[in-house]
Amino acid sequence: MNTIEYLKGDATRPASEGNAIIAHICNDIGGWGKGFVMAISGKWKEPEAAYRKWFKSKEHFSLGEIQMVQVEEGLWICNMIGQHKTISKSGGKPPIRYEAVEQCLEKLAAEALQRNASVHMPRIGCGLAGGKWEEIEPIIGRTLLNHQLKVFVYDFK
Repeated sequence: MNTIEYLKGDATRPASEGNAIIAHICNDIGGWGKGFVMAISGKWKEPEAAYRKWFKSKEHFSLGEIQMVQVEEGLWICNMIGQHKTISKSGGKPPIRYEAVEQCLEKLAAEALQRNASVHMPRIGCGLAGGKWEEIEPIIGRTLLNHQLKVFVYDFK
């Protein structure tokens, strides 16, 4: 079975050859403006615009769903709805929803296999979503690694 490759660096700059998908967690209330999404928006406008359009449409916009947005040749952003509300709107309870993250990553695995792509991410769900890496890491193992995908996790320098 593959293992996660941990790197120091910027998750918006995939450190591998070939097709790549950058995955990150979004909330289920249409909010975009804090955390890792700011790094994404600093490089590409399409992921935020697509997410906001998706939210407005309400079409399959719910926990456990993903949206693939191509930003360059061979590079996609995967908007994954794995967070219920935001920390400021959740009454102090961490907004991460591990079951939704697992559903998202299973769908992402299918997309990565179809595109012959590696998967790149920060420590998803562990920032503003309030999740714990010791919960997220095994989910990555059951989903992405179980499909023999190459997974890179970045810790920003």
